[in-house]
Amino acid sequence: MGKGGQDYGKGETLENKLTSKEDIFPAWAIDVRECEEKFGVNREYGLSADEVEKRRQIYGWNELEKHEGQSILRLILDQFNDTLVRILLVAAVVSFVLAWYDGEEGGEMEITAFVEPLVIFLILIVNAIVGVWQENNAEKALEALKEIQSEQATVIRNGKRVSNLPAKELVPGDIVELRVGDKVPADMRVLSLISSTLRMEQGSLTGESEAVSKTTKVVPEDTEIQGKKCMVFAGTTVVNGNCICLVTQTGMNTEIGKVHLQIHEASQSEEDTPLKKKLNEFGEVLTAIIGVICALVWLINVKYFLTWEYVDGWPTNFKFSFEKCTYYFEIAVALAVAAIPEGLPAVITTCLALGTRKMAQKNALVRKLPSVETLGCTTVICSDKTGTLTTNQMAVAQLVAMGHRSSIRTFNVEGTTYSPFDGKIEDWPVGRMDANLQMIAKIAAVCNDAGVEQSGNHYVVNGMPTEAALKVMVEKMGHPDGLDSGSSSANGDVLRCCQTWNKLERRIATLEFDRDRKSMGVIVSSSSGRKSLLVKGAVENVLERSSFVQLRDGSVVELDQTTRDTILQSLQEMSSSALRCLGFAYKEDLRDFATYNGDEDHPAHGLLLDPSKYISIETELIFVGFAGLRDPPRKEVRQAIEDCRAAGIRVMVITGDNKNTAEAICREIGVFGSHEDIRTRSLTGREFMDLADAKNHLRQSGGLLFSRAEPRHKQEIVRLLKEDGEVVAMTGDGVNDAPALKLADIGIAMGIAGTEVAKEASDMVLADDNFSTIVAAIGEGRSIYNNMKAFIRYMISSNIGEVASIFLTAALALGFNPPDKVIMKKPPRRSDDSLISLWILFRYLVIGLYVGIATVGVFIIWYTRDSFFGIDLSGDGHSLVTYSQLSNWGQCHSWENFSVSPFTAGSQVFNFDADPCDYFQSGKVKAMTLSLSVLVAIEMFNSLNALSEDGSLLTMPPWVNPWLLLAMSISFGLHFLILYVPFLAKVFGIVPLSLNEWLLVLAVALPVILIDEVLKFVGRCTSGVPTSSKHKAE
Repeated sequence: MGKGGQDYGKGETLENKLTSKEDIFPAWAIDVRECEEKFGVNREYGLSADEVEKRRQIYGWNELEKHEGQSILRLILDQFNDTLVRILLVAAVVSFVLAWYDGEEGGEMEITAFVEPLVIFLILIVNAIVGVWQENNAEKALEALKEIQSEQATVIRNGKRVSNLPAKELVPGDIVELRVGDKVPADMRVLSLISSTLRMEQGSLTGESEAVSKTTKVVPEDTEIQGKKCMVFAGTTVVNGNCICLVTQTGMNTEIGKVHLQIHEASQSEEDTPLKKKLNEFGEVLTAIIGVICALVWLINVKYFLTWEYVDGWPTNFKFSFEKCTYYFEIAVALAVAAIPEGLPAVITTCLALGTRKMAQKNALVRKLPSVETLGCTTVICSDKTGTLTTNQMAVAQLVAMGHRSSIRTFNVEGTTYSPFDGKIEDWPVGRMDANLQMIAKIAAVCNDAGVEQSGNHYVVNGMPTEAALKVMVEKMGHPDGLDSGSSSANGDVLRCCQTWNKLERRIATLEFDRDRKSMGVIVSSSSGRKSLLVKGAVENVLERSSFVQLRDGSVVELDQTTRDTILQSLQEMSSSALRCLGFAYKEDLRDFATYNGDEDHPAHGLLLDPSKYISIETELIFVGFAGLRDPPRKEVRQAIEDCRAAGIRVMVITGDNKNTAEAICREIGVFGSHEDIRTRSLTGREFMDLADAKNHLRQSGGLLFSRAEPRHKQEIVRLLKEDGEVVAMTGDGVNDAPALKLADIGIAMGIAGTEVAKEASDMVLADDNFSTIVAAIGEGRSIYNNMKAFIRYMISSNIGEVASIFLTAALALGFNPPDKVIMKKPPRRSDDSLISLWILFRYLVIGLYVGIATVGVFIIWYTRDSFFGIDLSGDGHSLVTYSQLSNWGQCHSWENFSVSPFTAGSQVFNFDADPCDYFQSGKVKAMTLSLSVLVAIEMFNSLNALSEDGSLLTMPPWVNPWLLLAMSISFGLHFLILYVPFLAKVFGIVPLSLNEWLLVLAVALPVILIDEVLKFVGRCTSGVPTSSKHKAE
């Protein structure tokens, strides 16, 4: 064993110290030396190779687990775990068997007989493929999470520094060195700082809006993740400083590992969408209805295949005809198939896909089709703050400069992004900056290590966001008279003013920021060779070390208590508005550095090598002003919140940021009133988890805020809301948002600032990261939902009509083989009982009954009448029969002297001299064609009824939806095509119709509009509601 083991490994094993692999050792609450002892390691030597191997046997590799997803076969089978799909599958199998049976019994075994089952099978296969594809996408969130892990690390082992060690080989107890730009490879305890300061960007994990300073000091054991200042977490990034750390947790035991596990658990507990639940309910009801009606049809016709005689009051001499029994079973199956919306998945997919395209035009990119409809049902939006309600770009909101004597001046700074052209400074003396304002601009531009570059239409930052915001402020301040160099820099025109100041004041030394003095300073040399010190930092600290103040005219006076109090009062007001304030000061009397030019041999250079002496250099400063910065809310958010409130949608803000900042933002965007008492509405994540009745807290009307929220808090909030019957949309952009995004009914990720983890866990991605886009998408989702209801209104009445046609045919014992099932069906539509009222259902039943009567009635009219309402039907020369003969056509061979004349259909002549009774078999082709044409026409006219649930066609005429008129034209065009193209007419078993026969079709079909208009009028009168304008034709 190496030295690390020799020093700390005796007497007690690591397993005993940490109890078990699953226990979390609270390293943040333990002193550095004690942590080293607990993990049996010395920071100078690290772990030995043997010790590393032993620990790997205990803790495994430092990587996230790969959860085995469901097999492809299991995923495919799951696609058929749906009531409607099972109904369709049974219908397809029965249709296929009957088609095959008919062929075996002597019928023609043609492909047309198998069109119906083949179409249904094809629809089910496509539906299964789409479902499997979506299920596979669910696992991508876990893969994306692995991408943010560090791949390499610099480690101390066996007393040697090992660079580029694969991060997966780390074990608890390893000593790791971190430098600027490094991605943290595991959860680690900070042992010592090599630089004077260490700052981490961990917002994607914790939700904090700015980089966080880290120290070696212990914190209480029950501290939340944001407060663990002595810990660095896997997947976060070092933005400033160097340090030595001790690995405490690896793999799935890290904070990011917990997120990984939560995402996996959330994906396992995904519930059906509201649409799927309604469709399942509809499928169950449909199954029962179809079963009852099929049994009823079969029972009505039982006398035709089962007969008996009564002897002494008892039935005897039973006779059973298997052929007729099968025949009427086929009729019952035909009725069932007519009732089943076999293409319902395709119709829903098409409707949702059209909605997806519309949403994409509004910057809402839908990743999962069902989320389109779910969005329209949303009742609660749980929104992250940073990057969603705010820009996630620091910006100066207020600038405080000195006035005359003890007065100050305050300027409001517009803009919410890093663009120098986003807004201006109110009441700014453009081109006439006084000496005090010039000094502020100089310090903000030169005492600054950040950069801003333009990338496409966006501006991106290099360095600290707060420093970048100061440079953007300098650009908005502009050049004072005589200082515009007119030259362009490497950054083009983006930071032109800052470049000018940096040319005038050349930096020769930097006094790095540290956590003790809370300031940063730079020593600069002007073009004249004069040296000066420029300082920025926490206002209180800079003010404490200031002895003088620069006034508006540039004069310097002693900083008296009155001026100090005025500055502190202004600071207090800005801090209460959740602004982060940075003060500016300078010093010109630098005796030690008067001749310093950066030379390491200069006597003053030694002062710069010792950070503890920086504070002695930054004394007797001249205070010039300060700026208030924040992560500003998006401009459109306030109106979007108002729109949500008007739409009955509650907005809850869940953020990892601190409470004061979050409350200030919520007041500004309208979640809370400016003077509203929010003590019961604003809680931290821990306070919420400690509530005795958390559900009751969530039931409060109006907005709620949860700050300092961890991933588990977000998940719990979403879970409780869903249990309470809410449809929850969760927004977010960070890794910490991913579990809740996965668990919510609809997860919405940010497209620009969002991490890949959040995007892959979401159902929808906002291309513009704008909260207001969600509100627009919800409106679109509601519109799509109304359009689905229009489909339902149309198909319920049409399907009832098809069922009624077959039912009436069977009940009247006409006993004809129905037309080809593909012809008697319309394109798939959906139906859902839960979406309609009893009155609407009654209306659909009336309309459906008329469709059935009209379809069967035109059949009877052709056989029994030579005219109808003045329309001459005798032109084709067909013979008339009585209704009694038609209904008892099976007894035709027993009729004496029965004969019929030939009739024409287009260029065809149908002659029945050989067998007059064939008039009811092959001769039914004209009557069948009329029935089919009436069904097509009546469904097209009925689609106009579906434009509005209760509005008349007089107030919502057909041309409000030109696409519907186009679809009707195409449908009629296709029908004409199969009628008048001989080959197609033969395939579909129909014949051409004459002009008078088309007039008959229209006379029978058009009343469907009049009937529904009357029913709508009755509905409006009885409900007292005027014509609805909410149903928009899409």
